[in-house]
Amino acid sequence: MRYDLVIFDNDGVLVDSEPIANQILAAYLTELGHPTTYEESLRDFMGGAKHRIHETVLERSGKRLPAGFDATFDARVFEEFRGGLAPVAGVAEVLDKLAADGVPYCVGSSGSHERIRVALTETGLFERFAEGRTGGDSAAGRIFSSEDVGRGKPTPDLFLHAAREMGVAPERCAVVEDSPLGVRAAIAAGMDVYGFTAMTPAGKLTEAGATTLFGDMAELPALLQESRRAVQR
Repeated sequence: MRYDLVIFDNDGVLVDSEPIANQILAAYLTELGHPTTYEESLRDFMGGAKHRIHETVLERSGKRLPAGFDATFDARVFEEFRGGLAPVAGVAEVLDKLAADGVPYCVGSSGSHERIRVALTETGLFERFAEGRTGGDSAAGRIFSSEDVGRGKPTPDLFLHAAREMGVAPERCAVVEDSPLGVRAAIAAGMDVYGFTAMTPAGKLTEAGATTLFGDMAELPALLQESRRAVQR
């Protein structure tokens, strides 16, 4: 089998959260005196950890965001998540297929553990990732956050950490990502990347280095299987 582990990004890949979060982020930054459109928020921050927002605003304006920015942003996002967040169409069936084939999977997200937990719980996906790991701390489940490593995407730290904790070599991992930042992180980690084009233009994911592109989750199991057959041949 080509892959011993499939690592899923969370926002935009497992849960349909990017429109919600980026609309809130754009409005909040504008409210604080840093005019930002929804499209600009997607372009600059999609796939990144919150420290990227702070660093970008400081670099562009010379001003720091208020101390309570993260807590307020999270509170607004979580309020919208509750009752209004859905899983990405078809992703539950993909996870079922991987489980049936005996292929381990996990989450590798720039979001905080709290954000991942809230999102997965609201969409009914949390229990699929809550079980113990193949390796490492079995009590921690199979959820990995940029909080675990300190530096978020596009550095490879998070994906390398997830692979290490799951007991799998990087070259035996496939990553499912929908942002250029995430694709760059996975490539830097030495992993194959399946770029999900539902919200991101294919050209941007290709430019970032995505190994394979797909636009519908129903396509993913066959793509993963085809990669295995190609290697076996």
